[in-house]
Amino acid sequence: METIGLGLHFEDLPVGRTFRTVGRTITEPDIVNFVGATGMTEVLFTDMEYVAQHSDIKGGRVAPGSLVFSMAEGLVLVATLQHTGVAFLGMELNILGPVVAGDTIHVECEVVEARLTSKRGRGLVRTRNRIVNQRGETVIEYTPLRMMKCRNGN
Repeated sequence: METIGLGLHFEDLPVGRTFRTVGRTITEPDIVNFVGATGMTEVLFTDMEYVAQHSDIKGGRVAPGSLVFSMAEGLVLVATLQHTGVAFLGMELNILGPVVAGDTIHVECEVVEARLTSKRGRGLVRTRNRIVNQRGETVIEYTPLRMMKCRNGN
């Protein structure tokens, strides 16, 4: 029986390939739970009176950049890395704009590097991932380098 939802292999990710994930709305409970679980109790995330009076960010409870990145990685993982991702090796990350409760994000990915490793059956793939909100604004850009399985261990 065929299993669906499996990830892409190294051979499926040539330089220049682009794709987009489905979207995900970030909710106030997402933010509150993440802040509580991580201990990120900065007033920007926990005190709506402070935000209303002192922050330049308006429109709702502010989501930590690490939450937005984590949710974006979840969108990418479920779409491309099931059973084929071997390791996350590093990245550069730049936060370009705020995300607040109620914003919907998706990830636009472009393969910018792809090469085989010295170990048979593995390849390295770097993508440029843009986290984009419902207004078409890029809020975070990051460039993960991942080790991926090759098809049939070649």
